[in-house]
Amino acid sequence: MLPALRPGDGLIAVRTERIRRGEVRVFEHPDRPGFWLVKRVGHIRGGRFEAVSDHPDAGAVDSRRFGDVPIAGTYRVVVRVPRFRDT
Repeated sequence: MLPALRPGDGLIAVRTERIRRGEVRVFEHPDRPGFWLVKRVGHIRGGRFEAVSDHPDAGAVDSRRFGDVPIAGTYRVVVRVPRFRDT
């Protein structure tokens, strides 16, 4: 999710079914229970949305592999908490 998110960043997210194209969502991988993904919202179709990678050419796993994601049970990222980096 570079440059929006960097490895090691923390996220604060809220569960809501209000959704907008372009926002970042956290959801459980449809085919791997217990494995969570962070993706951007593409198209919204009824109660489902297209999960889009910021860098799709990097071999990312998104809706192109597993299809649209149900909105119910997802979380909208509201705050990114940068990882502390020693200087």
